[in-house]
Amino acid sequence: MRNNLWSICFFSLFTTFSFAQETPVSSQYSFTLDEAIEFALENSYQSINARRDVAKALKQKWETTATGLPQINAAIDYQNQLKQPVSLLPASAFDSRESTINTVEEFFDLTANGSPDPLDGFIPVVFGTKQQLAASATLSQLLFDGSYLVGLEAAKSFLQFTNDSQEKTQLNVRESVINAYGSVLVSQESVKILQNNKAALEKNYEERKKIFENGLAEEEDVEQLQITLLQITNQLNNAERLSKIALQMFNLTIGIDVDSNTVLSENLDNLTIKNTDTSVGLKPFMIENNVDYRLGYLLTEQRRLELKLEKSRALPTLSAFVNYGTQANSDSFTFLENDQRWFQSSILGVSLNIPIFSSLGRSAKTQRARIAFEQANTSFIEQQQQIQLQYNSTVSDYQLSLETYETSKQNLSLAERIENKNQIKYTEGLASSFELRQAQLQLYSVQQELLQAMLTIINNKAKLETILNTPNN
Repeated sequence: MRNNLWSICFFSLFTTFSFAQETPVSSQYSFTLDEAIEFALENSYQSINARRDVAKALKQKWETTATGLPQINAAIDYQNQLKQPVSLLPASAFDSRESTINTVEEFFDLTANGSPDPLDGFIPVVFGTKQQLAASATLSQLLFDGSYLVGLEAAKSFLQFTNDSQEKTQLNVRESVINAYGSVLVSQESVKILQNNKAALEKNYEERKKIFENGLAEEEDVEQLQITLLQITNQLNNAERLSKIALQMFNLTIGIDVDSNTVLSENLDNLTIKNTDTSVGLKPFMIENNVDYRLGYLLTEQRRLELKLEKSRALPTLSAFVNYGTQANSDSFTFLENDQRWFQSSILGVSLNIPIFSSLGRSAKTQRARIAFEQANTSFIEQQQQIQLQYNSTVSDYQLSLETYETSKQNLSLAERIENKNQIKYTEGLASSFELRQAQLQLYSVQQELLQAMLTIINNKAKLETILNTPNN
């Protein structure tokens, strides 16, 4: 018994250990920029809901189409008259016949209600049976309806609008991924630069502190270095926090858990070079490729269809139906018995509805729809001008970012030389600690300006590609 118990415990421990070995501790991802875009287009929250919008539009299109197709409805009605209604028949109607009393008695015998006494010249009579069961089926078909034809056209236009909206969502997701990817690279590069600056400052600070302790330097020199070191330390701590937040924002953008362990395999310099294009603005801008242009056109088309719908309401509508039913009657529930008699019925009908006069109500609706259509046309013209202006502005911003990047590279080279010269002068006693600090702060500022210029190039190129709809053309 004890041996069996030890065997069970050992097996349970081994199984638990094996399962723990097979279960990953946390999710880990690695992306190039193109891989991140492809992943986000499939898994981001916006992309998932955009695909669902398209699916809804497809269902709505079929919903509209189905209203003009054959419709079949069935009905089953059961009635049990707990207290049957009584009708009064004039007794004089029976007095004119021979054997009136016998005839009345026979009548009430058939209704199983006996032969009541006449009431003030009337005879109370109950017609029909207490229980009824009826079943029917109706086939209906719309033969002509102008609004239905317009509805089909509108459903097709709405589906196209939804598809274009999905394309716009994909463009926005792509741009967001590029921005988030670049922000992570810049924040990580900023941390590396600040770490190197801090290491260099700590070395200078320790060397100058020893020189001061030996009485060969002034205390102010040490204090100036300490001030700069404290500032760089604060900046480094903040940059490390921002780097984590930037990575979490990237994870959220592509549709994974914000705390996932994600590695970006692109290099910031290579990504900047890849997004550098000096030929931007030289090619003609095809506004028809812009997704906002297509969406604006479809909104105008919607107003046109609304006007067409109001006009169609003046046309007649034609529909047809055929009905078949069966009915049974009984004073007790005998409808499931074989000898129950059922009576059949069937109806074929056609309905034509002709609108003639609406006190100018339809005319007012048509005129209102016409005005809305003209407003949409005017707004669409304005939107085209806005898109053109947005393109011109984005091209200008992109060209400025290229120029700023080149300037920042030159400034960095100059700032490094100035800082190096002041470092040598400071070591030889030809420059003050204040002058050295100013040169260092200038270098640190130019370093961050260069990183920001690289990120601006990446972001502006992504914005320009969104306007041009480059991924889909």
